[in-house]
Amino acid sequence: MSNFYKAGAAAMTSNKDDWETPQALFDQLDKEFHFTLDAASNDQNAKCEHHYTAENSGLEHSWGGETVFCNPPYGRNIGDWIRKASQEASKPDTLVVLLVPARTDTRWFQNYILHRAEVRFLPGRLKYEVDGQAGEAAPFPSMVVIMRTGER
Repeated sequence: MSNFYKAGAAAMTSNKDDWETPQALFDQLDKEFHFTLDAASNDQNAKCEHHYTAENSGLEHSWGGETVFCNPPYGRNIGDWIRKASQEASKPDTLVVLLVPARTDTRWFQNYILHRAEVRFLPGRLKYEVDGQAGEAAPFPSMVVIMRTGER
């Protein structure tokens, strides 16, 4: 779930900062991967019982041994989340699935995703949810990134 908490720059134009992963997309991914941890959420929009929030940051905890879903804040610190996902995915029995903007020109994409992970580009523009309701389409394309042990 992208919380956009503590994001340095607005990723979308809105006064609200809780942008939830569309439930249908999460359900489709969960059916395939069976998530055990939501690494970036809040108590209202967490997709897994085991989850981290802004107050209990997923950046500061181990994800080892988990099947992780992470829709990180899309602000200036998104690279920290991508690096963390890459590090955690290298641990045994750990799989990380990210929902992130398809920004292939960024350092974090070049350093941690390109040639190191499976990438699934989503068609069109994703409609994130706000309080469980569909919002406006994102102003950017999105991708699902799958990081597994051995894909380093």
